[in-house]
Amino acid sequence: MTPAIRQYLVITGNYWAFTLTDGALRMLVVLHFHQLGYSPLEIALLFIFYEFFGVVTNLVGGYLGARMGLNRTMNIGLFLQIFALAMLAVPAAMLTVPWVMAAQALSGIAKDLNKMSAKSGIKLLVPDAEQGKLYKWVAILTGSKNTLKGVGFFLGGVLLMAAGFTGAVIFMAVALGLVWLLSLFLLKAELGKSKAKPKFSEILSKSRAINVLSAARMFLFGARDVWFVVALPVYLSTVFGWDHWRVGGFMASWIIGYGFIQAIAPRITGNMENKQPAVLWAAALALIPAAIAVGLMAGGSPQLVVVGGLLLFGVLFAINSSLHSYLIVSYARGDGVSLDVGFYYMSNAAGRLLGTLLSGWVYQAYGLEACLWISSGLVATAALLSVLLPDKRSVTLERA
Repeated sequence: MTPAIRQYLVITGNYWAFTLTDGALRMLVVLHFHQLGYSPLEIALLFIFYEFFGVVTNLVGGYLGARMGLNRTMNIGLFLQIFALAMLAVPAAMLTVPWVMAAQALSGIAKDLNKMSAKSGIKLLVPDAEQGKLYKWVAILTGSKNTLKGVGFFLGGVLLMAAGFTGAVIFMAVALGLVWLLSLFLLKAELGKSKAKPKFSEILSKSRAINVLSAARMFLFGARDVWFVVALPVYLSTVFGWDHWRVGGFMASWIIGYGFIQAIAPRITGNMENKQPAVLWAAALALIPAAIAVGLMAGGSPQLVVVGGLLLFGVLFAINSSLHSYLIVSYARGDGVSLDVGFYYMSNAAGRLLGTLLSGWVYQAYGLEACLWISSGLVATAALLSVLLPDKRSVTLERA
């Protein structure tokens, strides 16, 4: 086993462990506070700081990764997640909205430090000439992460029923603490540390390719979260009458399947030599939320329309997400890669923040159909922006 593969496995294992707790915590908070009588908008507000600090973290985290090394930013992310979980392991009377929002803020910082470090680290382990290998490694990392996030959703529902909210977060904090200790010893020192110390002003990307891709990413993820984060779990619980076990299990299955499609996306799309796949797959995705909304408005069976449409949406969204994840790693500079990747995931976090806010407010005010129409419009915007992406050869010349 080569040193590069060993480090890839350490990074991936670290990312997997973190993702399990991230997915479980998201489902725990949604279901627990819905059970306590919180409205969809109030639940969405609990995640505002999680998403907002994701925006800030990716900008600053990319800079820190280039200055300090990605091993340090990844381990800091793990530690902050442990601390956030510990914050929630307090008596029920202390779980006020401001307290939970503060814990979610720390969790958001932790998640994006961990993700930025993992995605940036892969760039450094694959030679520039082996773009096919890079696409496969990024797809496997991204797909497996989302599969485990789905397992985390299921885990969250199970732990909530088996151990209660407090017991669940204590269990996850202890397990992640063991992973953090292993990571301190196994992750290579100085990974991704820039040879030339970057200035703080360099956190904003000067690359047209990365700016366009980042904008498309923001709208793409806003389109997913506008109906997936709050509206869908509450809809399944109230309209379908599903209990926590069924909601968590269904959401978990969706994410697991979504992650599997991401992992095999290179086989579906083929090699990425130009921008056409990014444009065409986004255009196809934009049709799905609109079709679901039309089906519901026409009086179709909600179970058939929503569940069937969600499965198709998951397949196409996974392909779009995997394409974007590969493109950012491919477009990014070799030296100081975390600066470009951090800027890109800042836009990703901004999209999640937009989607989360809209998900609670729009669903509460206008229902699921309105969330779906907005989703379709946001994906269509991402498709139009993708038209402006340069081909790979142009980016290579730009970097040169």
